[in-house]
Amino acid sequence: MVAAVFLFIFLMTVVIQMATRFMGIAATWTEDVSMYSFIWAVFMGGAAMVDDKRHFAFTSFYDKLKNEKAKSVLQIVIDIVMLIFAVLMLVYGIQITKQFWNYTWTNIPSFKRGPTWMCLPICGGTASIYLVYQIYEEIMKLVHGGKA
Repeated sequence: MVAAVFLFIFLMTVVIQMATRFMGIAATWTEDVSMYSFIWAVFMGGAAMVDDKRHFAFTSFYDKLKNEKAKSVLQIVIDIVMLIFAVLMLVYGIQITKQFWNYTWTNIPSFKRGPTWMCLPICGGTASIYLVYQIYEEIMKLVHGGKA
């Protein structure tokens, strides 16, 4: 839902930008708003796709496996690799958000850039939670013979 809101903001600012250019009015703020809202839409959507198991997959190899235990093991390995990246995104996202917190936007100097960088740790944190739960589910499938 958050990604959809930011995607809507992105689309609306692009429409405003096109209209103001057509009318000969300079609306430079639309560049920053559209760019940062698109970034937020991408990262929030990415975290949601991790939850739905649609973000990253080796489906060609996974689909060829017949053994359910082998599929679970492969899924755990994939989730662990993704978890490493998600944790790194969380940790370094926090650092970069702190570093750029007081920087201002180019075209809207009264806005701080810190909140625009918060999409990184939010995405990394939510993706980490989803992945830990998915790893837990796969381990439970292995332990209980295919039933989570």
